[in-house]
Amino acid sequence: MHRSLSLRAVVCLSTLLPATMLYAAPDADIESLKQELLELKQRYEVQQKALAVLEQRVRQVEDQPATPAPKRLAKSPADFSKSTTVAGAPGVGAAAASGGAGGGSSYGQSLKDDSAPAQSVSNLYNEASGFFGNGKFSFETGITYARYDARQLSLNGFLALDSIFLGNINLDRIKSDSWTLDLTGRYNLDNRWQFDLNVPVVYRESTYQSGGAGGNSNATSEGTVTRDPTIGDVNFGIAYKFLDESASLPDAVVSVRVKAPTGQDPYGIKLIEQPGNDNLAVPESLPTGNGVWSVTPGISLVKTFDPAVLFGSLSYTHNFEDSFSDISPNVNQKIPGKISLGDSFQLGVGVAFALNEKMSMSFSVSDLVQRKSKVKQSGQDWQSVVSSDANAGYFNVGMTIAASDNLTIVPNLSIGMTDDAPDFTFSLKFPYYF
Repeated sequence: MHRSLSLRAVVCLSTLLPATMLYAAPDADIESLKQELLELKQRYEVQQKALAVLEQRVRQVEDQPATPAPKRLAKSPADFSKSTTVAGAPGVGAAAASGGAGGGSSYGQSLKDDSAPAQSVSNLYNEASGFFGNGKFSFETGITYARYDARQLSLNGFLALDSIFLGNINLDRIKSDSWTLDLTGRYNLDNRWQFDLNVPVVYRESTYQSGGAGGNSNATSEGTVTRDPTIGDVNFGIAYKFLDESASLPDAVVSVRVKAPTGQDPYGIKLIEQPGNDNLAVPESLPTGNGVWSVTPGISLVKTFDPAVLFGSLSYTHNFEDSFSDISPNVNQKIPGKISLGDSFQLGVGVAFALNEKMSMSFSVSDLVQRKSKVKQSGQDWQSVVSSDANAGYFNVGMTIAASDNLTIVPNLSIGMTDDAPDFTFSLKFPYYF
């Protein structure tokens, strides 16, 4: 109000001063003085209108109750992918974090809350791309159970008259249960680089059954082997996010993973023949690793088609050749040699949906194809291992649940679609962001 009175006084003086000078001014200056007076009046009117508008806005803010701005329940994945990461929190745009151009603190906070994506969308992106950018450091505890049950029919004889089999018929069955505790630490640098270390602890139990004990087709014997919890193959990975999603391009992450043979290798494990059944021999112990170094380069892509998120991955694993002091499975026999495991590649594609702010669900199909392995005994040539090639296909159903701002629960069910794949695998992971 004081500013308004002062402004009016200045305007009045400015209008009186030219009026007193009109008598002394030459006739040529009268028009210019009138023009100056007109401009001053116009400026005054503009300032009066601006003051009225500002006063009205102040009254509206004072009359409005102090309630927080409503947050959207779930934001589309497309909005999340196009936002810029600020202070390690993905999905918060730079404009939102700064409160907008010239906005107050409360207005800026409401903008930030409204533009932040649903947490399930952020978790969904982490799982789909394998790039955990929610914080600089995260630690994940995971437990995985795999069930494998296979039957194998062995025929030793010949076919007579194209319909009658003459010889020995043997039916073998293998039931395997394995539990794996995965401890994984990740460090994210500038939402561009990621480094992780995974340490698995493996527990295994396998039961082997075989018919034909003592030549009796109705007699069946079995043997069970258990492996106490033991460390598996430790692996280390580096990932680089080289492409951010745009209207036409997906998020893209390349990675390289190296696995060390820290677990118990399967070579040189002796097969013990079971008493009363010369058809059945079980291993004296169970392995927890494959015994060789390997390197796995890969790429993963994530693209939003609101409200769905499409993702895919492709990786190739090269196993390095290695030498061992014993590769023979026979008791009381020790044969040194070399092992060359077959390389493999894995392809996966899927789709995911954010159901609400706390939960998302994904469906995917993956396939792993492995070439035949080779073995070379000391003093002999390389030989291919029969039935060492494999094609393991999976159908995966996953879910991400945001338990809190820092903790996520990720259950996943994989159903084997081929004979080489486990019947089913269920995993439960708990990534925690610091």
